[in-house]
Amino acid sequence: MPAARPRLLYVTDLAYRAGGRRYCDEDIFLTARLRTEFDLALCHPRDAASLMDAFDAVVIRNSGPVLTYPRAYADFRARAAERGTRVYNELTGRADMAGKRYLTELTEAGYPVIPTAAAADGPHRLPAADRYVLKPALGADSVGLRTVPADQVLAALKTEAAAAGGLLVQPHIDFTYEVSFYFVDQDFQYALYAPRPDRRWELAPYRPTSADLVFARRFIDWNTLGHGIQRVDACRAPGGELLLVELEDLNPYLSLDALDDARQDAFVAAFTRSLHRFLAA
Repeated sequence: MPAARPRLLYVTDLAYRAGGRRYCDEDIFLTARLRTEFDLALCHPRDAASLMDAFDAVVIRNSGPVLTYPRAYADFRARAAERGTRVYNELTGRADMAGKRYLTELTEAGYPVIPTAAAADGPHRLPAADRYVLKPALGADSVGLRTVPADQVLAALKTEAAAAGGLLVQPHIDFTYEVSFYFVDQDFQYALYAPRPDRRWELAPYRPTSADLVFARRFIDWNTLGHGIQRVDACRAPGGELLLVELEDLNPYLSLDALDDARQDAFVAAFTRSLHRFLAA
């Protein structure tokens, strides 16, 4: 009898609509490829907790912002911890998986990140700017993000002080472009960038320099995530340096449709190897 194949519960919301992206296409592609090595079933994130005991591991992919189903997500995490369920990405992420307050921690520690402060601290701890960006500490997909003039930022912070999870404030930066670096475990896979700042999801391949990769790996090392897919989002500041925008370590969209066939194949192979290592750990 052949050895039983690993069983994966693949968590995705195929109906979720994101501006400029089709999450469902990416997960249809990935699950079709993963089925060559794993027995696999798809489920909505609200169903993961009730179904996961029948599988060897749970893979969280394009499941949409957890802020739209916070109770179900909290229940899933609690049950997974109680049962010792293998979850990929591992639920130990220190970045977006835990909210965006890590941006203030990285700022205070001197990392190359867009300067960020908690709303309670106010913008006086940040570089002076004509405009400031307010973002929910538990935000995702730009939900609740606002840009306000400097002379209105204090009033806006007071008005929105009761926002769930709190607010963060950053100086508005007129960056040249945004660029994302994609990793599987600690291994760099590819980079994509948005040449036009006003079209975030019109992406093209980007050839990173050695300095770019040193920048990106610094955040991967900081996060200490053993197994999983991470996306380091950065912007090219007016002075030429890269600054971290966010580190997505829960369910990063991969923009695989912006890659050629060879790079798609290479990513799927890296993802598959990572899952096998994860299951064997």
